[in-house]
Amino acid sequence: MVRTLLKKICVTSPRLDPNMANGANVDRDQAQTGRGTDQEADLNKWLPVTASRKAKWWYSAFHNVTAMVGAGILGLPFAISQLGWIPGIVSILGSWLITFYSLWQLVELHEAVPGKRFDRYHELGQHAFGEKLGYWIVVPQQACVQAATTIVYSVTGGKSLKKFFDLLIPSANGVRQTYFILIFSCLQLVISQTPNFNSLKGISLLAAVMSLCYALVAFVASTIRGSHNDHHLITYGVRSHSTGGQIFDALNALGTVAFAFAAHSVALEIQATIPSSPQKPSKKPMWRGCLWAYIIVAFCYLSVSISGFWAFGNAVDDDILVSLEKPRLLIAIANLMVFFHVLGSYQVFAMPLFDLLESFLVLKLHFTPGRALRLIGRSTYVALAGFIAMCVPFFGGLLGFFGGLVFTSTSFFLPCIIWLIIRKPKTWSFHWVASWVSIILGVMIAVFAPIGGLRQIIVSAKTYKIFS
Repeated sequence: MVRTLLKKICVTSPRLDPNMANGANVDRDQAQTGRGTDQEADLNKWLPVTASRKAKWWYSAFHNVTAMVGAGILGLPFAISQLGWIPGIVSILGSWLITFYSLWQLVELHEAVPGKRFDRYHELGQHAFGEKLGYWIVVPQQACVQAATTIVYSVTGGKSLKKFFDLLIPSANGVRQTYFILIFSCLQLVISQTPNFNSLKGISLLAAVMSLCYALVAFVASTIRGSHNDHHLITYGVRSHSTGGQIFDALNALGTVAFAFAAHSVALEIQATIPSSPQKPSKKPMWRGCLWAYIIVAFCYLSVSISGFWAFGNAVDDDILVSLEKPRLLIAIANLMVFFHVLGSYQVFAMPLFDLLESFLVLKLHFTPGRALRLIGRSTYVALAGFIAMCVPFFGGLLGFFGGLVFTSTSFFLPCIIWLIIRKPKTWSFHWVASWVSIILGVMIAVFAPIGGLRQIIVSAKTYKIFS
């Protein structure tokens, strides 16, 4: 009945043939190759990822900054407190190097076949593994990454907005965090109606600027706090005193670090918005933007993680801005910056998910593309993500659990596996060795890190009341 009602609502929108192809070998850029059908071109002109191909290289830079320098950076000092100084910093640097390399692989593979563009992660997977197997290998993992990110960002947005009001209006301390998550989700209902990825450029740019600003505030405030501390009274060892606790904490920390490098799940979709031709392939401006983004990420991650742990030791909170309370006005503004950042970052991750959802509704369930379908489909998803965030608002545990469970696959080892299949590098060559090292480390994190994150959620849940 719901399906029938939805189809009736959508019938006023322009009709398109639902039987349009949707495979890895479909040409997504008809202007470039001239082989796509009119029907395929019509659908791609409506879907959010391929509706506009006018992006510049700097769009790639701030989209990637927005996607990476998000909630994950706030938990890095906490991750170091679980691992210790040297293991913590090594894990961040190692993850930066591995994901820098795997991101380069994705950018290079976007146009691995002359005349074709793999605009979506699953299209590249279908080319590597086969149409059916590739779809089912990539889509569940990518969808989980993007869904998990929107849930965590809903928690982050609500938590940061609550902290903002708590600092400026102490009498508001009694207001439940649930209400702030609800406010965040209501704003997302409006922003989610942005038609396509390129339409997000203003929102994404603002989010990127906000991320740099609150990272700078966290770094400066932590440095000032640390310079006034009596460091003889601060413990810099790992948080847990038991062997079992240390193991679980270390696993959770690895997942938290992995969460901080999640942009790969939207990399190909970002590159799809950049124009391409045989003379000027999209990989050049895309990689230029990625280089700038990763330089910014390295500065932000290391500065915040080191200064935050130095200031608070193993007493640091799973969100560094929660530990920082003075100067009150500055920290309040920083929390508001986080709120505005995740408003935009949420959409960078949600847009490919909306693309997948709307493709499914049109191609498989035969709904008619249009504003009504976009309104109902996207609003339903935002409401569901917000509800889950209100039920399970455990920031630190969610970072570790989701970071290990699905983020390592799309960022650490899946690009390397695809590279080995498509490019077939010589045994013991640089790319062969680098890919296998990334695969082995990524699989280990994917297997063990969710255990630590799940334990963190269970520990937090002991003192939690639903919708509190």
